[in-house]
Amino acid sequence: MILHKQTINFSKLLVFSLGLFSIISCQNEATSFNTDVAVNVSVEEVKKKPIEQTLITTGSIKPEFEVNLKTELAAQYYLQKNPRTGKPFKMGDHVKKNELVILLEDQEYTNNANLPGAELDMEISEMEYEKQQALYEKGGVTKRELVNSEKTLLTSKQTYENAELSIEKLSVRAPFNGIITDLPYFSPGIRVDNGQEVLSMMNYSTMLMDLSMPENLLGQVEINQQANIMNYALPNDTLKGRITELSPAIDMEARTFKGRLKVNNPEELLKPGMFVKAEIVVDQRDSALVIPKDVVLTEGNRKVVFVAKNSAAQKRYIRTGIETLTEVEVLEGIKPDERLIIKGFETLKDRSKVKVVK
Repeated sequence: MILHKQTINFSKLLVFSLGLFSIISCQNEATSFNTDVAVNVSVEEVKKKPIEQTLITTGSIKPEFEVNLKTELAAQYYLQKNPRTGKPFKMGDHVKKNELVILLEDQEYTNNANLPGAELDMEISEMEYEKQQALYEKGGVTKRELVNSEKTLLTSKQTYENAELSIEKLSVRAPFNGIITDLPYFSPGIRVDNGQEVLSMMNYSTMLMDLSMPENLLGQVEINQQANIMNYALPNDTLKGRITELSPAIDMEARTFKGRLKVNNPEELLKPGMFVKAEIVVDQRDSALVIPKDVVLTEGNRKVVFVAKNSAAQKRYIRTGIETLTEVEVLEGIKPDERLIIKGFETLKDRSKVKVVK
């Protein structure tokens, strides 16, 4: 009876051992199988191209030239016609420097200025001076008489110039090439008061952007550094600018310093007052090995990427340089034209088998 039980126990032990061996064998086969499975990856050849390192700041942009013109005397108001359209000037019209936009009329003021009389006095004084010069050369007049004649001529010229300046106050002209941004409406011939704002205009083919940057950037930002200017309303257009001014003083409360960008806007894509993003180029390379930033893994304090070679992944430790939001310059670790693994790299190990797919 006891022998029978021992036989049964031995049989159970044998079955258990065989089963355990079978499981271990299957696991080993599975492990061997997994080791042999190639990971599907996508690759791209490493190439040289330009890269820029930028500092990003935001702010509103304003025109380089801007003016609000007011009347210098009370007079009757007459809006002039735009010679390019044949119609009265209006907001949005382009105007040229010294172009007459508004004419003011006041007959009493014009009479008092007496520009024609001042011009005649100047002509008479010129003729008299020429006469005195000729007589002096022949000994016909004294030096004192010649000097008095010259003094009279200078006085008459100044009187004429003052009369011209007085009459010019009746003309509202564009002080620079630009665009009319505000033109208050007045009925033709109505009398407007002295100091009345009648014309606003801007030239924003060149624009300015005031910057406020944290003090830790003071050593990185320099005069004449280039900047890329973008606005959400112009997703496909990036304009160029450069830093023209930097303050050496730090705001003690905000811990910031001021700067100014000048932006080229020849097609007037940016409008005054727009909120823009400026990427200030603090470093750049014309030709560098550049890879996507998101393929770089970290291993301790080292940076790692994988390249595909002979159906296997090779781990490469790299040293990097300039970085952008999406790309990074590689200084050491990979060479041009090597096939960088850009998809499927997350689970790779050194010498893992890989299959390159599109």
